[in-house]
Amino acid sequence: MKNKNSSAAPSPAQNDEIEWEMRPSGMLVQKRDVGADNNNDGGVSSLGGPLIKINVTHGSVHHELFLPAQSTFGDVKRLLVQKTGLEPEEQRLFFRGKEKANEEHLHMEGVKDKSKLLLLEELASKERKLEESRKREEMLKASKAVAEVRSEVDKLSQRVAALEVAVNDGTKVSEKEFLMSTELLMRQLLKLDTIEADGEAKLERKAEVRRVQHFVDTVDSLKSRNSNPSGSKGNAVSVTTNWETFDSGMGSLNAPPTVSSSTNITQDWEQFD
Repeated sequence: MKNKNSSAAPSPAQNDEIEWEMRPSGMLVQKRDVGADNNNDGGVSSLGGPLIKINVTHGSVHHELFLPAQSTFGDVKRLLVQKTGLEPEEQRLFFRGKEKANEEHLHMEGVKDKSKLLLLEELASKERKLEESRKREEMLKASKAVAEVRSEVDKLSQRVAALEVAVNDGTKVSEKEFLMSTELLMRQLLKLDTIEADGEAKLERKAEVRRVQHFVDTVDSLKSRNSNPSGSKGNAVSVTTNWETFDSGMGSLNAPPTVSSSTNITQDWEQFD
């Protein structure tokens, strides 16, 4: 029994001569010649028979495939997935000017070694990819437009911060400053309203709208506090405030000159008899 098992086992020399490979299906098979191994993904090798080389033209690109002559055109499509990125349902194969069905066999349709096939992409697949490309371009365009608005709002946020500092310090600010700040912020809201966006760009636009609205509310609150300062007694004190110049062209604002609270009156009385 021991000798029988020993004689049935392959010798080390045989193991060195025979190369084995694992197919995607999990089957262990003898490795084929170099050309077949480099160009065949193993999906159709189980059909057996001699391997043939076919040339597939796809646009300006040419692909070489090695597969058994008994393979189907559907098998060819599966081999072309890795080379073209097109799924089988997105492919149309032509031989001698006629489109071939997936179930048709190569050797039955006259395909031989070095035969040439033409590959075209399905029209629906092209249209879908064009639509996806268009949407990506629109999203990038919308994101860029939102980024431009964000940059302008960043500048206006500094203006709002300057107003807040002045009001908190008790400085009397011209009402025109609040009106101008609100107007500039509303212009950015109008720009955002004209941006058509989907996906991530839509979320970016929504976030920026909330940000601008927050600044508008802040300006309104500061304007109210500036008009009715809490704890003030008597006349409001006006202080000259230097503002940073913004794109609106408004520069420093000077408070109106103060009027002296005391007045000297000379009374000359005419004397009568």
